[in-house]
Amino acid sequence: MIRNDESVVALKHRIVEALARYLWEGDLTEEKKEEIIYRMSPGPHATWRCCVYKEREILRWRIRLACNQDCDPKKPTNNIVQVIDPACEECPLASYTVTDNCRLCLGKACMNSCRFDAIHIEAGRARIDVNKCKECGMCANACPYGAIAHLVRPCKKVCPVDAIHYDEYGICQIDEEKCIRCGQCIHNCPFGAIDSKVTVLDVIEDIKSGKEVYAMVAPATEGQYGDDISMGSLRAALKKCGFADMIEVGLGGDMTAAYEALEWEEACKEGRKMTTSCCPAFLRLLKSQFPDVYKENMSTIVSPMCAVSRYIKAVHPGAVTVFIGPCIAKKSESQEMDIEGNADYVLTYGEMSSLLRSKDIEITPVEENYQEASLYGKGFASSGGVAEAVLSCMRERGVDTSNITVHKAAGGKPCAVAIRLLQLGKLPEDFVEGMICEGGCLGGPSKHTAVNVTTMARKKLFAKADQRSVLENLKNYPMDSFSMTREK
Repeated sequence: MIRNDESVVALKHRIVEALARYLWEGDLTEEKKEEIIYRMSPGPHATWRCCVYKEREILRWRIRLACNQDCDPKKPTNNIVQVIDPACEECPLASYTVTDNCRLCLGKACMNSCRFDAIHIEAGRARIDVNKCKECGMCANACPYGAIAHLVRPCKKVCPVDAIHYDEYGICQIDEEKCIRCGQCIHNCPFGAIDSKVTVLDVIEDIKSGKEVYAMVAPATEGQYGDDISMGSLRAALKKCGFADMIEVGLGGDMTAAYEALEWEEACKEGRKMTTSCCPAFLRLLKSQFPDVYKENMSTIVSPMCAVSRYIKAVHPGAVTVFIGPCIAKKSESQEMDIEGNADYVLTYGEMSSLLRSKDIEITPVEENYQEASLYGKGFASSGGVAEAVLSCMRERGVDTSNITVHKAAGGKPCAVAIRLLQLGKLPEDFVEGMICEGGCLGGPSKHTAVNVTTMARKKLFAKADQRSVLENLKNYPMDSFSMTREK
């Protein structure tokens, strides 16, 4: 999988692993943090930025994030997605720039189209004065040679809600109200200038203190590590690390599907359209931009992550729950959404790997045949998987679903379009399945492997699973011991 941020992610995980090793040993001090900084940027020559002083400052900000702190102590924020200011200065300040294609033509359409006197002729070609340019794009549209390029910075380009802007120095700023915490900007910044808070050290502290800490692994996990690494493989590795046990969140998919099916059935009788509620970034999109739809049309059922967390805490009072998956927005769901009984911590796959490496544990194939979810629950990670599971539950209850239609929206912009149609009363389908990541959770920003590779491995792993139905599976669990709605 070719990615913009491969070396950046490797640096982050080296930092997390180094901090975790010291914490396991009971020796994580401020002096040790400085030791990590100088070990990773020893000098006198820089290895990955312009100078060792910048490298070391970036590392300090990254260490604060890795300790679940705001990366800039002078600018506290509730957003788990944060900008590392010292790393954010290599992108061009201007969105529009004149390329070598400029022919210095006599017509000077670029100059004539500019209403702000921002274009002048210098050294035999047109130049744009960044202090005067308002980035209206008129010059680019007017140039007959297409010599003026529109350079959209990677973080802004991928943001589905236009939550990114820049200060007068060109440093990225995130609008907390608009930001839906999808994390796409994190993995698209080639300078590693945006990242999220990390809770690996919190997890270690709880394990060391003797608490019962349970791992909850996302449905998207199967196939991420190849077709020989099953849920049983991950369970064995995590238990070696000190977790009391691991539960696959596909079980939560079964739980969510069963209860959303009841809501869908009622909505069909009322002629009311509904949206799913599993994707926290989708929920933030609704709440911030479509509050009326959020209030009137969204399912009230909790996400699979929250369902499994509540189940574990009902069966094991005092337990600590840790979700592991490809999603940045799940961190926000855990830390910012104030949903009672939800996961205490959320780790990405890379953060989990750093945690395992800090104890020299490898994920290896095992013979154990571990399965707690139906294939429908496991399929929650794919676009269309939630709707398929819900409809299956309705059919299990004897409901005719032949006339029910679902709009499957995967990606920020497709989700916004679907909700706008719903808001305007022009959505032809009965229900909207909303997933902010293209391809569903499999396309999450912190995925371990490319979606097509994961999908092929999943098919082989799923072929080994039994064919239990959703409702039959849930008879094995105490569903009456915890609530499945956000408002308990």
